Amino acid sequence: MPPLFRRLLLLFHALRYGARLFWLAAPPDHKLHWIIDLVGRVHASGRGESLHGVLPALGPLASRFAQTLAERPELATGTLHDAIDAIDHLEAPLPPQESEQALARAFGRPLATIFSAVDLVPVRGGFAEQTHFARLLVPVNGRSEVAIKLVRADQLQQIGDELALLRWVARWLEKLSGSARRLQLRTLAQTFTDDILRRFDLRAEAANLSQTGHHFDGDARIVVPDVIWDLCTNYTLTMQRVSTLAASDLPGLHAHHIKLAPLAAHIVEVVTEQAFEHGFFHATLDARRVRVSIEPDTLGRLVLAEFSIMSSLSTDEREFFVHGATALFNQDYGRLAELHRDAGHVPHDTRAEMLEAELRIRAEAHFAAEPEDRSAGSLFHHLLHAVHPFDGAVSGRLATAQRSFQQAEMLARALHPGVDTWNVARGVLAGIARRDMDHRGWIKHIARELPHLAHMLPRVPQLAVRYLQHEHDRARTPQQNAQLLLDISLEYRRTRRLLWACALCGGVLGAGTVLLMW
Repeated sequence: MPPLFRRLLLLFHALRYGARLFWLAAPPDHKLHWIIDLVGRVHASGRGESLHGVLPALGPLASRFAQTLAERPELATGTLHDAIDAIDHLEAPLPPQESEQALARAFGRPLATIFSAVDLVPVRGGFAEQTHFARLLVPVNGRSEVAIKLVRADQLQQIGDELALLRWVARWLEKLSGSARRLQLRTLAQTFTDDILRRFDLRAEAANLSQTGHHFDGDARIVVPDVIWDLCTNYTLTMQRVSTLAASDLPGLHAHHIKLAPLAAHIVEVVTEQAFEHGFFHATLDARRVRVSIEPDTLGRLVLAEFSIMSSLSTDEREFFVHGATALFNQDYGRLAELHRDAGHVPHDTRAEMLEAELRIRAEAHFAAEPEDRSAGSLFHHLLHAVHPFDGAVSGRLATAQRSFQQAEMLARALHPGVDTWNVARGVLAGIARRDMDHRGWIKHIARELPHLAHMLPRVPQLAVRYLQHEHDRARTPQQNAQLLLDISLEYRRTRRLLWACALCGGVLGAGTVLLMW
């Protein structure tokens, strides 16, 4: 179907069902009068407060909600993907014959030339996607059993058309309405479009999966499936197959004799390290995306799934959270207030003692609770949102990381109610903070500064020559000339010592890096 015709058809249905919704919402006895009155009130209000006049009860809330989404669209991300996940079971997968044709088209060759067996009945289905199990003809890295994630191309095209319609409507609304321009509807629609399409970008998901595997390489707590890059296309993601159970399947975990207490602690540890040590984490983490291996070699290890929606923290954001959480656990509210001010989360004229008092008021109730009732996720919520009364805000990515941690904590407590998530999180963050401050952190900081030093060091001789030339121009007496020669000799010796020191430090750093890598 041509895109323009499809957009017009979608718009027709939107108007049709929108009119039907208005008709059903009107009072039974005065439908026509109610609709005419509503239209009249909309027409009569030509100012930005039109919505408030039409809907006196819901107008302010709806307007504020739309404004908030326009300013901070990342707040809608979790809810948006939760809604998509909720309708996964409503999507019918392709029949076996069509699945075979879709897979062959995606790979660009017959399946018999790649696989010795393919289960054409999908083992999992989702919104415009489905997963199949297969066996490779030729093992890759010793792996024969693989899982293939297939995106249904026709359905993806329909989603693209509907998102294009959303952007088209937003563009026309901005042309016709000043309120729409103030709410930046086009930006909001584009953000939603990018976020939805990111969910179906299988090459990006493969890269996310591979990077996470590098972060946790050799970690005995987690299994990250290997990506079969030769069989990854725009519509397929092929990876190592790992037999798993859902982390919420308690009877199944008990049947495989998996100990729940260490598993619950590992969930909190891994998610905390993923976000605040590596700075690359699941942006929509929930119980459906945490599974447990039941294979003999990796029994009881975590298997994180669905790497399509990932987020990242910058170095400054990661360091703020790690050191801020450490200060909060130590009840050092003054230090945390300084960190907020240094990070720019509050206006520069905010009084430090007032921010410190707000942090104390919010946090002390958590420390007063019984140990089994303490929630690190709730405490971290106050760590980030205590700046709101001062017209401050933290980045949306930090809020997303805190939400992911809270989801992990809830899952850990559901698995084993006795797990001490408070002290688990405290220990992991304290360990990350120590690594930031010891020789490993020092080497990382030096490594980040080396590119800047590479640009600055070649300019040192030029700057020294300019300085000496300036001093020579100022010299007018024999005494001053003699002093200038002494200065030149002194600077020459200092420069030579500096170069030797740089060479020595470079050698030590190189040797230390090699030893640490071993």
